Amino acid sequence: MGSDSHFRLSADLPPLTSKRRHAPAFHTGAQTVSEGSRVVVSARSFADFTPQASFDIKRCDLHRLDEGPSVQTVLTREDGLRYYRTMQTMRRMELKADQLYKQKIIRGFCHLYDGQEACAVGIEAGINPMDHVITAYRAHGYTYTRGVPVKEIMAELTGRRGGVAKGKGGSMHMYAKNFYGGNGIVGAQVPLGAGVALACQYQGKNEVCVTLYGDGAANQGQIFESFNMAALWKLPCIFICENNKYGMGTSVERASASTDYYKRGDYIPGLRVDGMDVLGVREATRFAADFCRSGKGPILMELQTYRYHGHSMSDPGVSYRTREEIQEVRSKNDPISMLKDRMISSNMARVEEIKDIDAEIRKEIEEAAQFATSDPEPPLEDLCNHIFYNDAPLEVRGTNPWTKLKSMS
Repeated sequence: MGSDSHFRLSADLPPLTSKRRHAPAFHTGAQTVSEGSRVVVSARSFADFTPQASFDIKRCDLHRLDEGPSVQTVLTREDGLRYYRTMQTMRRMELKADQLYKQKIIRGFCHLYDGQEACAVGIEAGINPMDHVITAYRAHGYTYTRGVPVKEIMAELTGRRGGVAKGKGGSMHMYAKNFYGGNGIVGAQVPLGAGVALACQYQGKNEVCVTLYGDGAANQGQIFESFNMAALWKLPCIFICENNKYGMGTSVERASASTDYYKRGDYIPGLRVDGMDVLGVREATRFAADFCRSGKGPILMELQTYRYHGHSMSDPGVSYRTREEIQEVRSKNDPISMLKDRMISSNMARVEEIKDIDAEIRKEIEEAAQFATSDPEPPLEDLCNHIFYNDAPLEVRGTNPWTKLKSMS
């Protein structure tokens, strides 16, 4: 800049006369305005923002625990922006899936996760990448937090070759490294998760398995069998009930004699967490992971959350609850809005920066949807592939009794 230029660490130039340069996702742009022959540059650098701040979080209800997670936590600006971007991407991805389903581009079962984003993001922030996760059929969000790109998730939803499971799994059956999928049978993933935890223990790895299920599955007998074995063998398993208030079209009060799901492990310690607060979920998950890694055995968490859509896309979601109830949660307890308000009010981010992130996410989702609708479907020859892992090819009867295909592992 010339000697007559003036540099200020502020962003208070008149909006109608300022021009903001494009900036990367987590950086702020600069503004310039001409004052005759003099150029004024206004920019906000990282020094303008609070790098980290402490926040109070809701105290957890405890079962068989002398103490629980801290009621105060520290959030850095970097982590806050990352959590916000991840949750907003999940929200936009699910809304796009809703649109594609209504256009009959996505077919079959489709269970959306919008409203519950703080659960998946908070859990991922509280464990290590080498830890393990298994969940039920509402799995799109966990597939994303476990590292699968949006376009592969969208392509799997539309049954295309570029999908994370080659277009063969669909909404309920997506997988990634150390992520054992969405599972369609209610509660069936819980004993599988206990088995993964057993493998961690047997192999001497300092890893845990996060095993998720919903309130609708909480009364399944196989869950209690898994609790019993995990307690006997002190497995490093975090059992998590995502209590979104309704199992299909039935409220928890009508389905369960006891709705204290965090106490259902009986001899397994438990804690009930505000599942709409990403920081609360993060701290509770860290606490639970430390508990398991210390050799104390399993722990049970109940995340009190809420789904905005119906149980699945075939459920309008308003026959057993009112639109006003949904709107009240959206307006007062939305996980994304809560995080954004915290960051802006503590000077960790500014509104324009958040809007830039939102615009980038919308573009990413549109590009992913374009890929998911233009990528070819898997050919018939792929029908029998990946039946067995690392096995010799074998002949498999195909789409009719007279057609035989050769499998490829």
